[in-house]
Amino acid sequence: MSKYTLLPELEKTLDQAQSLYISEERKEILKVLIDYIQSKIDQKKEVNLNFICTHNSRRSQFSQIWAQTAGDYFNIPVNCYSGGVEVTAFNERAVESIKRSGFKVSSKGTDNPTYFILNSDEGKPISTFSKLFNDPINRADQFAAVMTCSHADENCPFIPGTEKRIPVRYEDPKAFDDMPEEAEKYDERSMQIASEMFYVFSKIKVNGQ
Repeated sequence: MSKYTLLPELEKTLDQAQSLYISEERKEILKVLIDYIQSKIDQKKEVNLNFICTHNSRRSQFSQIWAQTAGDYFNIPVNCYSGGVEVTAFNERAVESIKRSGFKVSSKGTDNPTYFILNSDEGKPISTFSKLFNDPINRADQFAAVMTCSHADENCPFIPGTEKRIPVRYEDPKAFDDMPEEAEKYDERSMQIASEMFYVFSKIKVNGQ
């Protein structure tokens, strides 16, 4: 049982996310990520995950936030980062979705703001902004590059410093920008990522437990 206390509204979102169905095909994809994290834990080495998509604006941000939250929740030491191949901004629609999930969000700056995202009253904020995958704030070596979009996966054949390249692709909610179902589709993608990241970390054993 986790001793980490999530914010109340976030706890409700997590209950919904953990009830979502994950297909066997997706579980096979996620197993590569599970095995990488477990191997680092077994070797008593740092776990560094860099979630990468083209603009570092939607899917990679969702993935960083939910993976770090899952690690915190299960008391698994992990450093989650995100980056892209172009710098834009953490898309405001995705930020609003994160707020609806129950995270506390504050920001600093204008053109490409830095967001500080809290999942608990007792934890430290997750810091996010749009950046290149090799930005100095990200771990420069000994990390897994988790490719969250097909464009970045296909157009970044080589990522310096990575120990493992793991494709975990998601559909882009950008396709629904300015449409009536925009918020619903952003929340749907966020919930899928939450569901899968919590599934991944629920499978990790620390100290043989």
